[in-house]
Parts: sequence; structure tokens; C-alpha cells
Amino acid sequence: MRQTAFLAVAVVLSVGASAAETAGRGLGLTVAEDGTLIKDGRPYRAIGVNYFNAFSRHLKDPKDTGYEEGFRALAEAGIPFARMMGCGFWPSEQKPYLENKDEFFRRFDDVVKSAEKHGVGLIPSLFWHIPTAPDLVGEPVSEWGNTQSKTHDYLRNYVKDVVTRYKDSPAIWGWEFGNEFNLGANLPNAAEHRPQVVPQLGTPKSRSEKDEWTYEIIRTAFAAFAAEVRKYDSYRAISTGDAFPRDGAWHNWKEKKWTKDTPEQFAEMLLGDNPDPVSIVSVHAYGDEGRRIRQAQPIAAKARKPLFVGEFGAPGPQEKGEAEFQSLLSAIEESHVPLAALWVYDFIGQKEWSVTATNERSYQLRAIGEANKRIRAALAAESAGK
Repeated sequence: MRQTAFLAVAVVLSVGASAAETAGRGLGLTVAEDGTLIKDGRPYRAIGVNYFNAFSRHLKDPKDTGYEEGFRALAEAGIPFARMMGCGFWPSEQKPYLENKDEFFRRFDDVVKSAEKHGVGLIPSLFWHIPTAPDLVGEPVSEWGNTQSKTHDYLRNYVKDVVTRYKDSPAIWGWEFGNEFNLGANLPNAAEHRPQVVPQLGTPKSRSEKDEWTYEIIRTAFAAFAAEVRKYDSYRAISTGDAFPRDGAWHNWKEKKWTKDTPEQFAEMLLGDNPDPVSIVSVHAYGDEGRRIRQAQPIAAKARKPLFVGEFGAPGPQEKGEAEFQSLLSAIEESHVPLAALWVYDFIGQKEWSVTATNERSYQLRAIGEANKRIRAALAAESAGK
């Protein structure tokens, strides 16, 4: 989610089925040693969507089962997977995990089962909003950098509970940490960009310099998350959920200046923000950032990590946004980006961005469905040519 915004056969499997029951069914995405993204034993490329609140809507209101129609429509449109927030956004929305875990996971189960039924893959992002976990345990945001903190205890518990519960589901394609944590790291004016204070939604009543964060802090958290996932799931792809590094990210970090980074510094920051054992390189692309997609793809490939354009898109009516959208889509397709996801499907919270099969941005859904057909044909031709 942009920082300026506030923020084909269906396989049915009961949640919690044993590994033996799912043997040979091809669970999710994995990364080969040479960096190739693999699904069902073959190289894979595809474009999906961000279904940001598919779970969180149901978490807040058990009567909201819009995800059922949503997954059905995505399957019909040829959209193979969705990145989604696998938690509540605010502390008050995630608190049911601590207070009534059975009910929390009953609602999570509903969403996963629906995705299974409709044959739509999921990439859940488990710690979407950077202050939520620290706020829940009464610590500042900077404790993401302390592996002995209560924040990391919470990380370990939540990862274990979620990953062990769903690791045998064909709906789960990969795991993701959060959303764009890198955009707030080492800002020269960090005091102006501390997390919001909304006590009625579970935040503390005030913030301090301890609620600012650095690249060292978030990279510690990314690596710890990936290592924890690997305890329970040995093969699925793991993403940080980061955006492209800011244009001056290296200089912000090293010099507290806004100087524009060199291509070499961009590459250093891009790879540094996706540390091992994170297995893919996450970026988000908007506006004229097709050029950065083309720049990042060979960097990721050289590092033997698939590139995941976890967000791309354009707001407004078709006559306003189509050129920008098509520019990004072309960069993704022409660069052979392994994985990308449109921002954003059926999200009333961002009316200018929300895409459905019937609204004024439905052309974007149709376009990525057609792109997926071309990508499948290209993969088939590449396989036949070997």
C-alpha cells in the first residue's frame, strides 16, 4: 500500500490436513537453487491481485463473507492468487488473536477454505502494519530490532500458529512479513513520520524516538521472520513485503541526506532489504517506476531470488489511469518478472484504487487476465524449446 494512502481446477482440502494427504499436489511456490520460481515442479510466472482485506473484513465482522464472491470472481477472471493482510491492521483488530484464539482462527479458516474451493492462491502478510505487534505487547517499534523482545516472542508465536495451521493447504502459495517497512527506515526527518496515535484502536497515547526505525532494525526482523517460517515450512517462498527503496535510501541511511543513490547503491539497498533466508525480492511499483522494474529484475536474478512486484496499479477512471497502468504491466511482462500483484481488489477504503469485475477499473482485471494467458503460452513455448 502506498505510504501516502491510509492506510484451472479448484483443489478442495480441509484446513489442517496432514502432509501425507497432500503429497504430490504441489503446495504453493518455491524457489530453485538457481533462483527460478517454481510451482507444481515447473518454472512459474503469473500476475495476481492484492485482496488486502479479504480476511480482515471477516475478522472484524463474521457476517462479512464477501471473500467468497471475491474469490469466485477472481477465479473466473483468470487471476491465480491474491496477496492479503493475514492479520488485523490496528492492535484492537488483532487483539482477538490473544483473547479468543479459537474464534480468530475459525474466521481465518473460513477464508482459507474459500480460497481452496475456488482454486485461488494466497500470500498472507502476517505483520502488515509496523507498530501493531509492538503496540499489542506494550513495546516501542524499535523492539523489532531486538530478537529477545516481547515483540519477537509475539512474532514467534504468531508465525508458529499460522504456519503450522495452514502449511498443508494448497491455498497458501507463500508467506510474507509486512508491508513497506523499508519506506520509514532511517528517514532524516523521522520524528515527523512516527506511527499514528489512535488510542481507541489500541495504540499508545504517545510516541517517541523509540518508535522510529532503521534498516538494521527491519532487516533483523525480516531475517528472524524468515528463519521462524523455515522451522515449519521448508520450501514455500518468503517475502518481506517491501516497496522499492527510496531514491535516496542509501544516503538517508549512511549520511542522513536526500542525495539520489547511484545504481550500485540502489542494488545494495534492494538486496539488503531482502536478506537471507528471505527467498524473493519484494518491490512495489507506481507511476513511472516501470524503469525501476526493468532495473531490479536482473539484480534479483543475479542474486538468485525471484522478483515479486507485490503492488502495482493506477487510480482513477480508465481515461486517466490506463496509460500508467499499461506502462507498469508492460514492464512486468516484458521483463519476465516472475510474480506481481495488482493494487487493489475490492477495497472500499481506497475507492480511487479499488478494482472489481464491474467498476470503472475492471479493465485492469481483464488486462492481467489476458497477460496471464500470454505468460502461460510463453512458459509453454520456453519449456518446449528446451
